[in-house]
Amino acid sequence: MRIVCISDTHELHRELDVPPGDMLIHAGDFTVFSERPSIVRDFDEWLGELPHRHKIVVPGNHDFLMNQIPNRSQIKNATLLVDSGVEVDGLRIWGSPATKLYGDTLGRPEAADLKGHLLTTPDIQILVTHGPPLGILDVAADSNVHAGCPELLEQVLRINPKLHVFGHIHGAYGTHKLNETLFVNAALVGQAGHLDEQPIVVDI
Repeated sequence: MRIVCISDTHELHRELDVPPGDMLIHAGDFTVFSERPSIVRDFDEWLGELPHRHKIVVPGNHDFLMNQIPNRSQIKNATLLVDSGVEVDGLRIWGSPATKLYGDTLGRPEAADLKGHLLTTPDIQILVTHGPPLGILDVAADSNVHAGCPELLEQVLRINPKLHVFGHIHGAYGTHKLNETLFVNAALVGQAGHLDEQPIVVDI
């Protein structure tokens, strides 16, 4: 299974050169603090134009429109995961938008709340969250502060998925292997708001 990982495209999705693959994963922030239905429709139409057989989307803290459950149906050309899972070709995938300290959006008001959203997670191979775990690809380019979630790290180490895809921290783009898990920060927009990075391709 070839998986194309992207995140934090912030309405610049049509500028992307998306490589081919079996599955596309978008780990959130496809808008810019947007409640405009038009940008969500355009994002969904763009998803429908891509050739990938499977598409997974997790909202980010910018994707305000997804706060309301009825609005989530606007994503028709991908499987939208909000503290939920799906099985694709035998791979069990779990997605959560929970992001440390973003309580007024799809994130949770306290980082510790994330534990409750992962403790009941079944055995999974792919975890998709918007925010990173503590200490793994969680330092922005202009900072020396680890902005990841310690509770998420605890749960990822317990679950031990093959792949954990996230974004949120611009400038921390890249991959890191720990134990049996490949961590991917797929945030494509840099500090200046431009698409500075390319999608990350992973084979499972």
